Amino acid sequence: MTQTFPTLARVALRDEQLRRNLGHATATIRARRAAAAQERPDWEELRAAGEALKRRLLRHLGRYLVELESAVAAAGGTVHWARDAEEANRIVIGIARAAGASEVVKVKSLTTDEIGLNDALGAAGVDAIETDLAELICQLADERPSHILVPAIHKNRREIRDLFRDRLGLPDLSDDPSALTAAARTYLRERFLDASMAVSGANFAVAETGTICVVESEGNGRFCTTLPRTLVTVLGIEKLVPTVRDLEVFLQLLPRSSTGERMNPYTSLWTGVTSSEGPQEFHLVLLDNGRTNVLADPVGRQTLACIRCSACLNVCPVYTRTGGHAYGSVYPGPIGAILTPQLHGLEDGRSLPFASTLCGACADVCPVKIDIPEVLVHLRGRIVDERGGADRERIAMRGLAWAFGGPGRLARAGSLGRILQRPFLEDGRMRRLPGLGAWTRSRDLPALPRRSFRGWWSDRR
Repeated sequence: MTQTFPTLARVALRDEQLRRNLGHATATIRARRAAAAQERPDWEELRAAGEALKRRLLRHLGRYLVELESAVAAAGGTVHWARDAEEANRIVIGIARAAGASEVVKVKSLTTDEIGLNDALGAAGVDAIETDLAELICQLADERPSHILVPAIHKNRREIRDLFRDRLGLPDLSDDPSALTAAARTYLRERFLDASMAVSGANFAVAETGTICVVESEGNGRFCTTLPRTLVTVLGIEKLVPTVRDLEVFLQLLPRSSTGERMNPYTSLWTGVTSSEGPQEFHLVLLDNGRTNVLADPVGRQTLACIRCSACLNVCPVYTRTGGHAYGSVYPGPIGAILTPQLHGLEDGRSLPFASTLCGACADVCPVKIDIPEVLVHLRGRIVDERGGADRERIAMRGLAWAFGGPGRLARAGSLGRILQRPFLEDGRMRRLPGLGAWTRSRDLPALPRRSFRGWWSDRR
């Protein structure tokens, strides 16, 4: 991250339109999710099942990855292993060149956003076209997505109208949602029909059969995974489920947690290639990019259980006020605050674990019961230890322990504090303190009173 969360958040908080857009959208999604979950009397049992399946997967991830590779190969697909973003991009570019593709259509782009695939393809002379409506809006606006599920949540329909008028050459376009959707559909249909190659992410991959699963609401995914001759799926290695039967659990948890629907309008499943229809080449790129490092942390590894539903974003009091761009990462919100620092290193995302009130709302709604506050506190501890902050804290605590060790010491410390605080007082508050600048920049510390309670009580007696 080039800028820290506090810096970016201050900019976002000054944008009143952004806060109105976020407040309306997240409140609507929260209400729909709550209603959909309440329909299921076994909702907590489903969450427990999802948690157990993900824990089992992560315990035996190596075995399931090998099983997936064998199943995909047996179905006519090709499996590639990518250690990092550079290697994954090189693999996809090589496939595009072999296919003679000058343009690719894309769906489920979060993982490819993580590795910067669009920029890499562009540098290689291949245009990448986002086909999800919200992703397309962000691409046309040259902006990073700000939400896992609703990437353009920060924009309202008037802003989208103005963007389409400018970038799609439609000066008379209205801000009616149906008109905006029709404009995007017309633009994309030509790309679908002309594309010789598609790139997708995936919600799940079934180790048992090599089946890839994509769920979406617009039908663009179905076009991407059936029309082009060559299909490439970039899959984070944690996105597996052991068996087809396990999809039963996750295909109930995911739509209710993400869009508040009983099921997604489009659920696409494909296994390898067939000679009669669909893509004639299928490539699966298994992406590590820091995930094995996360897996090695006994506390942090539960982060890899995430199914990208975004429920935690919609209930987070921090995200709903700052939006996703303040996180400076592809993965915003509470899940991003614990995933980004682990994938890219604590030094890169060191401010993100502190972008939380630790209220616990995220853990309450997580469909696979990731204890996000536990991981946040764990990462905060690691960051403090690596930067040496723990030593300063221990010294401060020892000083406080001495001062509170007896009434005489406390009285002397209070008298000294009342004298030393004077240069730092503004309107009866301490606005800045040496060594506590970061703390006092966002909090007002009351001044020590002129008389202590003990002195006041003594005088009364």
